[in-house]
Amino acid sequence: MKFTRILGVAAALAAAVAVAQEPATEPATVTAAPEAAPAPIETLEADNAVAHRGDAQAGAGKAAVCAACHGMDGNSADPQYPKLAGQHERYIARQLALYKSMERDNAIMLGFAATLSAQDMRDLGAYFASQKVVAGVADDSVIAEGPNAGLKFYQLGERLYRFGKADGSVPSCAACHGPAGAGNPGSAWPNLAGQHASYTANALTAFRNGTVWGKGNNANAIMAGVAGGLTDEEIQALATYIEGLHNAADAPSAEALAAAANAEG
Repeated sequence: MKFTRILGVAAALAAAVAVAQEPATEPATVTAAPEAAPAPIETLEADNAVAHRGDAQAGAGKAAVCAACHGMDGNSADPQYPKLAGQHERYIARQLALYKSMERDNAIMLGFAATLSAQDMRDLGAYFASQKVVAGVADDSVIAEGPNAGLKFYQLGERLYRFGKADGSVPSCAACHGPAGAGNPGSAWPNLAGQHASYTANALTAFRNGTVWGKGNNANAIMAGVAGGLTDEEIQALATYIEGLHNAADAPSAEALAAAANAEG
């Protein structure tokens, strides 16, 4: 019995020695795949990036998408869309930025402004600032009744624009926007002259109702305070006076006046 066990152990040792004496197989060779080139690094423009003065030529190409509503030269045919021709560069850039940040509520303009950079906004502003606005025709119909009876609508509008209200509740529009409605590019007060009466009336009504463009430190509540003391009749009178407001040297031709009247009609 012991002898058999010894033979069994010896056989196992012999088998182990035989395995140890077999030549070792060579390890497999692994070749690393070449590393892919790193993606290029691009600096994304921040929303508050400082833009340079606008380039009107560059803005002309970017303005093609604006033409459907505002016209190629910024003189919109449809009065629900504002005229942009002659508007100040910084004012347009500010409004586009407010649309993009949703601080000025307009779903259509949000869609257009969302993809614009700060420089795009300045370029668009520069282009429209280089165009000349075509003024419309002020309403010379007579107010039939009330405290302003006997005045023509544009005459009441002119009085309010130049002098404000006698009780001091509404200041003169000319103080900020100038006697000819050209505004102030330095302060970014907008050019009003020639704007569609219905657009201006809608804006003044919204301001009277408390609308403010901008939030926090970026808010501009001046117009909400100014328009608070205006009646519906006074808003209509101001709006129509502004539509016909222009420098005498820039008086529109008879053809332009006819086209504007047809568009309004």
